[in-house]
Amino acid sequence: MKSKKQCFFCSQNAREIDFHDVEMLKRFVSSQGKIIDPRHTGLCAKHQRRLAQAVKQARIMGFLPFVAR
Repeated sequence: MKSKKQCFFCSQNAREIDFHDVEMLKRFVSSQGKIIDPRHTGLCAKHQRRLAQAVKQARIMGFLPFVAR
């Protein structure tokens, strides 16, 4: 049985996930533009929800594309 991955944001003691930080958000978005499943990224539920909100906000503001071309 594999050990569970440590949440990236918990290990960094991150208070907020900033939607302006596109390079960090790209780590959790696939090449097709989809948000990667927490089973693959190892994020906890709280940070997965906050990441999803940040990605969606970045898409609306035009920092991230909705789909890859």
